Amino acid sequence: MSLTLILTRHAKSSWHDATLDDFDRPLNGRGKKSAAAIGVWLAERDLVPGEVYVSGARRTVDTWSGIAAAFPSAPPMRSDPALYHASAPTILRVLRTATAPIAMVIAHNPGIGEFAERIVSEPPDDARFLAYPTGATSVIQFPATDWHDVDWAQGQIVEFLAPRDIV
Repeated sequence: MSLTLILTRHAKSSWHDATLDDFDRPLNGRGKKSAAAIGVWLAERDLVPGEVYVSGARRTVDTWSGIAAAFPSAPPMRSDPALYHASAPTILRVLRTATAPIAMVIAHNPGIGEFAERIVSEPPDDARFLAYPTGATSVIQFPATDWHDVDWAQGQIVEFLAPRDIV
């Protein structure tokens, strides 16, 4: 058995309300559309996470809500404040607490981009992967049976997309 990680950077957020704290920024129209499209894309591939970790920032929660709408029943979402602007090692620490064979992490740059680069043995042939734009989603498999055993440079990219690929 292998483990599968769905790694998503939150979708495009709004900067229109300058009174909002960064943590409270919602998705803009494009972000909502992208999140829904990512959900459909995952559902079509039968990639339904058993558990989902978000930073708790509104844009990560909104991204998950848009994605989850594509699934017949939404798996549990776990809000972990440690994921808010987390470093790559922090994201790995949170991922190692997962128990489902398919887990999803929705977080922020620059940490998520660094995490993606470090967790795979070889990046995909797509220049956008290193920038990890908003809504970027990777499906990464690991030759492990327990998330505690996952470490740097072990993952194999199965799929990588940016929302513009599907919206």
